[in-house]
Amino acid sequence: MMNRKAFFTAALMGLAAASLAPHQQASADPLLDRGRYLMEGIVACGNCHTPKAADGMPIADKELAGGFAIDAPIFHAVAPNITPDKETGIGNWTDGQIIDAIRNGKRPDGSIIGPPMPIAFYRGMSDSDVKAVVAYLRQVKPVSNKVEKSVYRAPLPEAYGPPVGSVADVPHGDKVAYGAYLATGLGHCMDCHTPLVQGRNDMKRLGAGGNEFGMPGGVVITSANLTPANKNGIASWTDAQVVTALKTGQRPNGSHIVPLMAFNWYKNVNDEDYAALVAFLRDLKPVE
Repeated sequence: MMNRKAFFTAALMGLAAASLAPHQQASADPLLDRGRYLMEGIVACGNCHTPKAADGMPIADKELAGGFAIDAPIFHAVAPNITPDKETGIGNWTDGQIIDAIRNGKRPDGSIIGPPMPIAFYRGMSDSDVKAVVAYLRQVKPVSNKVEKSVYRAPLPEAYGPPVGSVADVPHGDKVAYGAYLATGLGHCMDCHTPLVQGRNDMKRLGAGGNEFGMPGGVVITSANLTPANKNGIASWTDAQVVTALKTGQRPNGSHIVPLMAFNWYKNVNDEDYAALVAFLRDLKPVE
């Protein structure tokens, strides 16, 4: 096990370089292009589902092969293999079954997917975007990697709600609404930064932070309060400083935000989406 200093030093040294470099050439498939942008940006599935090396950085040739563990008071969660491998991954799942897992939290065998998979938020992922994510997953290299099962210390729900029907795209013109979609339906922002009550997000305290996560080396990190009530947080930062922190992990005072934030993916988010995301964060209700 790495000690606290070594873990943070190694992880921060890698923030400047992407371990999973985005593809540079557009394909002839707009759906796949959208999926690539989402997966290598705001959705950032690889931040949990790609195994990490000893320095805390993703292992590029094992993209989405699973095995990364996150500990919290109510779970020891191990990210599953979501490559197209037919024995240890999702290679035998249909597109519909993958979409059902993402938006309804249900595997093909009927079992429920638990946290930290943000099913409550992914229920709002639009039809076109969830299909784009599936298109990306289909072209990932299959990797044989059987991982241990997650352990939950609180009962999982029988369902996260009625089966999701059709979900329309959110218009980009409404910056706050589209920013909310980026932070919830696509990204992990509000999942990590919203307090949990018996394993479920307390939506009355959206963005208030306070969740604890165990990391390699015995490190425990606590998600920050992103609402305007936290005067020492992003409420006092400029919009540009918020974007810089998300892209690089560096605060305005030069200190670094600890890993678990998906900096290697968030740096690929475009300016339009960042403008919408910041507009949403500015619109959050103050919560102590």
